[in-house]
Amino acid sequence: MDQIRISGVSGFGFHGVYPEERREGQRFLADLILYTDLSPAALSDDVNDSTDYSKVVPDVKSILEGEPVNLIETLADRVVNVVLRNYSKVESVEVTIFKPEAPVEAAIAVHIRRDR
Repeated sequence: MDQIRISGVSGFGFHGVYPEERREGQRFLADLILYTDLSPAALSDDVNDSTDYSKVVPDVKSILEGEPVNLIETLADRVVNVVLRNYSKVESVEVTIFKPEAPVEAAIAVHIRRDR
């Protein structure tokens, strides 16, 4: 499968298990890999034959900034579900959610992959 890679989608959200995370909020980042057949788009040079990443990015951002959840695992799952539900040409999707300001002394990320 071909890939469309989207990196660095950023949003400010109020996700986390600690009260201060829910109160103060923090920045979250998402990287995606969309697995799809890009040959029809390459031949036609028409965005309608591809997956329009200019629409995917705001969908992901709205999840990062949306309803608070406890876990970034839940955010990642919401992102893959939106992509698979809204973009029929995507056969599989990988999502990495980064929590750069997590209340630990380490870089935290969750990575999941789902297939149609």
